[in-house]
Amino acid sequence: MAHSRTAKKAVRQNETRRELNRWRLKTMRTAMKEFTEALLHGTPDKAKEEFLKCQKVIDRTAAKGIIHKNQAARRKSRMVVKLKAKQTGGGSATAKK
Repeated sequence: MAHSRTAKKAVRQNETRRELNRWRLKTMRTAMKEFTEALLHGTPDKAKEEFLKCQKVIDRTAAKGIIHKNQAARRKSRMVVKLKAKQTGGGSATAKK
């Protein structure tokens, strides 16, 4: 257990930051799930709309340092591949997870 005032404050700050980071990750994952649902069960226009929302959330999460910028780029890239496959009518990329 922390003894000094500054150590106790650091513990409080870490807890607050951890909660906020977990919320941001949860928000990102939820946005990605909504995109996947729109991709599988919706129209290409709905999937594109969900992709744009998800892209903003992923970029914001990377900007805050919750995930690495390369991870954000990789996630968006994979989503674009699936979205293009949906728009062109190809079914193989949508089956992958």
